[in-house]
Amino acid sequence: MNAAVSAAVTEGALAELRAVSRVFALPGRRGGALRAVDGVDLAVRRGEVVGLVGESGCGKSTVARIMAGVLAPSAGTLRLGGRDLGALTAAEARAARLRVQMVFQNPHASLNPRFTVEEIVGEAVRVHRLVPRDALADHVAAQLLRVGLDPSLRHGHPHRFSGGQRQRIGIARALAVRPDVLVCDEPVTALDVSVRAGILNLFLDLRDQGELAILFISHDLSVVGHICDRVAVMYLGRVVEEAPVDALFDAPRHPYTRALLADARHPSPSASAPAAIPAAIRGEAPALSDRPSGCRFHPRCPVARPECMIREPALRPVGAGHRVACLLADG
Repeated sequence: MNAAVSAAVTEGALAELRAVSRVFALPGRRGGALRAVDGVDLAVRRGEVVGLVGESGCGKSTVARIMAGVLAPSAGTLRLGGRDLGALTAAEARAARLRVQMVFQNPHASLNPRFTVEEIVGEAVRVHRLVPRDALADHVAAQLLRVGLDPSLRHGHPHRFSGGQRQRIGIARALAVRPDVLVCDEPVTALDVSVRAGILNLFLDLRDQGELAILFISHDLSVVGHICDRVAVMYLGRVVEEAPVDALFDAPRHPYTRALLADARHPSPSASAPAAIPAAIRGEAPALSDRPSGCRFHPRCPVARPECMIREPALRPVGAGHRVACLLADG
């Protein structure tokens, strides 16, 4: 990322990835490795929701876990509150990680069934001594109210609640430690359609309060268009386009983005998988361990030229806040 673009993208960022990559060893292959994330720059600022979209296996969830501090990057840096996490002391790094919290996809699997709601929401607060012990119950009650739940539910166990209620409990748990950043990994995918709107409106309410930055990972572009201020599109481990949501939806510049949007606007009635291959794209994405040379999208691209097979495009500015990695996109 050049200096001018970096300043524009990261000004006021609460969490930021700079040239981040993540490599996993492949079991059973001597010296084999999988580069799940490859040179990603991404920032989230206070009071905004940034969407991260792409097909299954493109690296979205790995990016989420790196930004949340769950995974360490193999290369590049994670900056929280403007400070490089790798340059902090152990105590400083623990405090910084606490400022970024995750909301997980499956509320049925992410809550400890042995804990009451009060224990689930208050555990990290108690361990890190964020409020006095005699104020913990009131703090938990306030977080439940904040996510639209009656504090009287705090004595119940997760099995008593619906999927939407469980997801609200998970959000309350994340909010209880007073984070600056929420990283939401497909937070409505596992929910019934009837309850998704309520959870999305909750995220919008949190955004409008102006205290949080939210990274919202999703494959559902209709959801992204409703909730996000800015969107980054990933393909095979890299961000291939990033823009304000209106610019991305109205004038996408990358062929992959255009195909995703075309498929979202004209869904196939037979596409039941939540991350089905876009109908506008030919074939399937290659494995991350077998990426093509040049532009990694060229084998599936309807407008690819011979040069696309040789040169890998850099992510470059093509408009206000708009970046694209395509050799054929005009600046």
